[in-house]
Amino acid sequence: MPASDYCFSTFVELLNYRAESQAEQQLYTFLKSGETETEKLTYKELQMQAQTIAAALQALDMFGERALLLYQPGLDFVAAFFGCLYAGVVAVPAYPPRKNQNLSRLQAIAQDAQAKAILTSTSLIESLQASSTQEGLGISGLHWLATDSLSTDLALTWQPPQISDRTLAFLQYTSGSTGNPKGVMVSHGNLLANSSTIYQMFGHSPQSQGMIWLPPYHDMGLIGGILQPLYGGFPVVLMASVDFLQKPMRWLQAISRYKATTSGGPNFAYDLCLRKVTPEHLATLDLSSWEVAFTGAEPVRAETIDKFAATFAECGFRKEAFYPCYGMAETTLIVSGGEKTALPVTYDVDKVALEQNRVSKGDRGSSQTIVGCGRSPSSQTVAIVNPDTLIPCTSEEVGEIWVSGPSVAQGYWNQPEETEKNFRAKLANIHEGTFLRTGDLGFLQDGELFITGRIKDVIIIRGQNHYPQDIELTVENSHPALRIGCGAAFAIDFKGSERLVIVHEVERSYLRKLNVAEVVGSIRQAVAAQHGLDVFATALVKTGSIPKTSSGKIRRRACRTAFLAGSLDIVEDWSENPQNKAKYRDLQAEVELILQQLTSGKQV
Repeated sequence: MPASDYCFSTFVELLNYRAESQAEQQLYTFLKSGETETEKLTYKELQMQAQTIAAALQALDMFGERALLLYQPGLDFVAAFFGCLYAGVVAVPAYPPRKNQNLSRLQAIAQDAQAKAILTSTSLIESLQASSTQEGLGISGLHWLATDSLSTDLALTWQPPQISDRTLAFLQYTSGSTGNPKGVMVSHGNLLANSSTIYQMFGHSPQSQGMIWLPPYHDMGLIGGILQPLYGGFPVVLMASVDFLQKPMRWLQAISRYKATTSGGPNFAYDLCLRKVTPEHLATLDLSSWEVAFTGAEPVRAETIDKFAATFAECGFRKEAFYPCYGMAETTLIVSGGEKTALPVTYDVDKVALEQNRVSKGDRGSSQTIVGCGRSPSSQTVAIVNPDTLIPCTSEEVGEIWVSGPSVAQGYWNQPEETEKNFRAKLANIHEGTFLRTGDLGFLQDGELFITGRIKDVIIIRGQNHYPQDIELTVENSHPALRIGCGAAFAIDFKGSERLVIVHEVERSYLRKLNVAEVVGSIRQAVAAQHGLDVFATALVKTGSIPKTSSGKIRRRACRTAFLAGSLDIVEDWSENPQNKAKYRDLQAEVELILQQLTSGKQV
C-alpha cells in the first residue's frame, strides 16, 4: 500500500511499517561498475542496519547533532542515512573527495553544519583521517565511525528517538551554482510531503520499478532515487554516477534489464546517450517499460527530447514518457511536473520580447522553443513575481518564481538573515502568507510553468537581457570539438561596458589536433547569428576542468572568477583585444592596469 494511505509523521515510522509488512521484499540493489549486482537490501535488513548505526550514535550522545556522511557509491550510504534518522541525528550528505583532492570543501561544510561526527566506511576512514590530519583540518578531531564494521548486536540496544514531522531529517547543501553552498534544513514533514507529491505526479504504484544513477548526496538522487521507492513500496536499482558517465549505455541497459518504469536525469544525460549510442546498442535495448523519463536540474531542450525519442523509438521508447519537471533543494525536491501520459508541453516565445522580460508568441525565425516544466500540485502555490516591486506578474511577463507549501524547507542552517530574505518573502500589499524566493525566472501559461533562467546569471549587454544557457547551447552546437553541457557564458566589465566571455571544454579526442582559429570562428559566427552579440573572449579549457556543482550544473560565477584570476586550465584562448595578443591568463590584472592608467590621467 502507498504510504499516503497511512498517517506517518517520520520516515522512521514509515520504514518500521515497511519492515513489518514487507520484511523480505527487496528494496535496493546496487550494480558494481554499473553492471554486476553486488549489494542488496530488503526492508528488514535496512531497518536492522539503521538501528545498529543509530545505537552507535546514541552511545555517543548525538541526538540533535549533525553527522557528515562520506561514502563511496554503494548501499553503506543508504544505511548510514537511515541510521541518522533512527538516532534523531541530522544527516549531512557529502561526496567523498577524489584521490589526492583537497579536503577544504568538506571542512567548510563540516564547520558550517557544526558537525560532531563523520560516518564513513572501513575502506575510507584511515585515508580520510590521515589526509585531514596532514592538512591540519578541524574534521580530524570529530567522532569518526566506520558504520560497516559495527556489530548487529547493537540494534538490540537501540531506543526510539523522540522525533516528529517538525524534526530536522538532514541538511541538503545546495549545489552552489550561483554562490557558496548553504545548508537547507529539511524536516521529516518536508520529506513526506514531497514524497507524496512525487508519488502522485509520477503515477507510482507498488508495481513500479526504479533505476537511478544520480548521486545520493544530491537531492534528486537521495529523495527521488532512494526515499521515493521506500515511500512507494517498490524496488530500485542503483548505480554510481561515475559508471554512467564512463559508459552512458549502462544506464539504458539497466533500464532494459530490470524493466524499469521510472528513471531520469538532467538534459545532458540524454544528450550523452545520443552521442554514445551505436546500432548494436539499439538492437539489444528494450525501453518499452519506461513510463517516466524525468528530466530536470538544468534547462530541458526540445531538441534533445525530439532526437532522443526518435533515436530510441525502435527500442520501444515513447516520447510521452518524457517528464520535464522543476525543483530545488529549498523545496525539498519537486515543485512542478507534467502529465504522466502526455507529450511534453512547449511554447514558442519571441526572443526579443523575452530579452525584455515579456512573453509573446514568436514568429518563425524569431522564436525560441521553451519546454514546460508542468504544473504545481494543489497542495502548493506558485507565483510569478516582479523581483523588484514584489508585485505578481501577468501571464505576459517574466518574473521570479515564488513557491509556498508544505514541501518548502525550514530555511538555511545558521543563516537567519538569508532565511528571512529567501524563505519568508511577502507579496506587496498582501500581509498574509509567505513564499520562498527561488531566484529562478519564468512565466506561467495556462498553469504550465516555463523556466527562462536564474536572476544572478542573466547577462545584460546594451540594455538587453540574454540567458547564458541559451548562448551556451549555441556555442556547444557550433563545433564538434566542444563538449556537450560543458560551457559557460558570462559577462565581464571592460572599459566601462559589459562584454561577453565564453569558456568551454574541449573534447578529449580534439586536444592534440585542435584548430583554434576554426573553433573560435565557429563560436563567434554562431553567437553573432543567433544572439546578435560579439564574443569578447573565448577560453578553451581541458576536458573535465570547468567548475561544476555536485549535480553537474555549470558554476558560472566560479568560472568567471577563475577566468579573471587566470586559474582556468586553458588549452588555447582568444580575445578581440589586441593588447591581450592571444593570451589573457590574467585579464583581471589588465583591467586593473587600465583603471590605474585612467585614474592617473594616462591615455589608454
